[in-house]
Amino acid sequence: MNKIYIKDLKKYLGQEIVLQAFVDNIRNLQYVQFVILRDGTGKVQMTIEKEGNDSLAELIDNLTLESTVKITGTLMDNPKVKLNGMEIIPSKIEVTSVSLSELPIDKKISDNTLRETRLDWRFIDLRRDENNLLFKCETLLEHALREYCINHDFMEIHSPKIAAGAAESGAEVFKLDYFGETACLSQSPQFYKQMAMASGFDKVFEIGPAFRAENSHTSYHATEINMADIEISWIDSVNDVMDMEEEWLKYAIGKVNDKYGDKIKETFKVELVDTNITFPRITFVEAKRILKNEYNFVGERTEDFERQEEKLLCDYAKKKYNCDFIFVTKYPFSARPFYHMLDKDGLTNSYDLLFRGVEITTGAQREHRVDILKQQMIEKEIDSDSLAFYLDFFRYGCPPHGGFAIGIARLMMQLFNIDNIREATFIYRGPTRLKP
Repeated sequence: MNKIYIKDLKKYLGQEIVLQAFVDNIRNLQYVQFVILRDGTGKVQMTIEKEGNDSLAELIDNLTLESTVKITGTLMDNPKVKLNGMEIIPSKIEVTSVSLSELPIDKKISDNTLRETRLDWRFIDLRRDENNLLFKCETLLEHALREYCINHDFMEIHSPKIAAGAAESGAEVFKLDYFGETACLSQSPQFYKQMAMASGFDKVFEIGPAFRAENSHTSYHATEINMADIEISWIDSVNDVMDMEEEWLKYAIGKVNDKYGDKIKETFKVELVDTNITFPRITFVEAKRILKNEYNFVGERTEDFERQEEKLLCDYAKKKYNCDFIFVTKYPFSARPFYHMLDKDGLTNSYDLLFRGVEITTGAQREHRVDILKQQMIEKEIDSDSLAFYLDFFRYGCPPHGGFAIGIARLMMQLFNIDNIREATFIYRGPTRLKP
């Protein structure tokens, strides 16, 4: 018999079925027992009249919440049942696993347990309805991001996660012994995306892990992240990259909204973003001027933004353009990697995409001319010999290109107004967390 899921039960009204599920709740009254059963697709009520069902009633008397059961019974239509207007009348109950009677965390109300304790018991914490919905939405989001790329003739690549050196200047790496040589876990597929451009792969994408050895304990950093990376050739300017990212995000978010929008509103009390509004674009200099003139705020970092500045810029975008996103372009070269192309004024053809107060993307047009790349490496005090393999990509012809990367968990965190990336990550890794 094919496995029956709760979401499909209406097909089986009036029939005898076999259902496997968790025990979500039990109400044990004088004459009747109500058991709420749960699988990954929903919940349903099982009803047991005690009279004439002594063995079943005794089994339920001793059953613990979160145990798993296999039910054989008849699915009945019952409009009086608030949960989906139906109930299962069992003829047989088999307990397939028994849960301890006391859970280590409060599964029903997350705020009743410290976050770190819930992360210790993440497999139980993930049973909460909101987590089930969150990761269904993430699955669809990633599928839609990939679907957009496939529909637009991108190639999917899988770059190595063991690298000889760092792909991003200034970022810390996890080092490891590689048969006597020092290697590191990859922070980014950046160099390999650009190699694909030099290979004539006009458009590529990758969704995969990246590792950042940053001793950061903020609400939006992690040491292991799932990244979506894009690189495209034959661009005329960085605007082509921003155009593509905006369209890509709107497509994916729209897909999630179409399928789960009502459920998201009910569960998380949020609405996903309006995908019909154009993302505004301002330069770095304009952004600093807005912060000073509109908010009387001058950050200490003159070449980049502080977190509060990102929040204020998003507040400005919401008020002026009714948009939750805003592109900030033309960052100083001092704040950007050596491989970002510079304009005639010495500013980078790069951008950050801010979303609801947090930077979610850095993108740019890359410098593809090897002589200029070498010059920019000198300016950044980078030994060109250490990246000889990278410079080789550009010695035999390479088209103008650009791209970006976005962390999936950070995007989910902002979409669902979740206060901490730990809650938006299946299994979180940070400086003080290596388990489970």
